[in-house]
Amino acid sequence: MIRTIVFDFGNVVAFFDHGRSVAKLAAYTALPAVELALRVYGDPIADDYERGLLSTTEFVREAILNAKLTCTPVEFLAAYTDIFWPNPEVIALVPKLRANYRVLLGSNTNEAHFLRFTADYAAELTPFDHLVASHHAAARKPDPAFFAYAHQYANAEPGECLFIDDLPVNVEAARRFGWEGLVYQPDGTLPEKLRAAGVQFS
Repeated sequence: MIRTIVFDFGNVVAFFDHGRSVAKLAAYTALPAVELALRVYGDPIADDYERGLLSTTEFVREAILNAKLTCTPVEFLAAYTDIFWPNPEVIALVPKLRANYRVLLGSNTNEAHFLRFTADYAAELTPFDHLVASHHAAARKPDPAFFAYAHQYANAEPGECLFIDDLPVNVEAARRFGWEGLVYQPDGTLPEKLRAAGVQFS
């Protein structure tokens, strides 16, 4: 029996597109957009930042240098964090689960993005019992350490947890950890898949 449901944030609760920030940051560098995206999002420092191994100040300083940007740190963060927009389908679903289940967020996200979306989506995130982020866990999905960190907030046995993520590799990792898992697709089938997994809506 499912007791706890864990939702990914990016491309589940809300959509995101790094291209939005790249388009804004392109005004501050002569680098082509593809190269700019690689230097901001593909560099090892981005992975370290998402695992909480770098502070925001350290990441911003290195990203500005790597991408040869002329913007200030404030201008960088304004552009860098402007990547999210809501997914009404999932946002409307979460409160209907809250009465019967413990609901967690489980997201690969860095401090800057976390602070932005928890501010912008404060009302939408209110039904969640706890927000688990990779920069707090010091581990990113699909690393088992991420699921071990998140599980301490589940208040349930592994087999009583259901994880919803848009990436099959993360869902498979959750299953190896002992959780149930669903791959999310924005096609309106999530309620049907949840019911098939034994989830009941209030």
